[in-house]
Amino acid sequence: MNSELLRKLLVAGAAVAALSVAACNKPAATSDAATAATTSANTAAAAADTAQNAAATAADAAADANKADAAAKPADASAAPAAGAMTSTPPATPEKK
Repeated sequence: MNSELLRKLLVAGAAVAALSVAACNKPAATSDAATAATTSANTAAAAADTAQNAAATAADAAADANKADAAAKPADASAAPAAGAMTSTPPATPEKK
């Protein structure tokens, strides 16, 4: 029981020390880091927006191509087959030696 109480006091003391160190840091260094992080986040957001727009454009182009392909198929199906396309030719006979 004594070791458990001592362990809890040690952990609580370490937590208080960490909080006091964090509270006493220079605020200028933190705001410089925050400014750099904000700039990086804005750049990443702009890149993600550009990528999303490119993906949407590609999806639209693929949908248009599928529509054009679907519209062309019925015209191809109604066309008459080429002359001789449906005829079958007998297999060639091998040469006699």
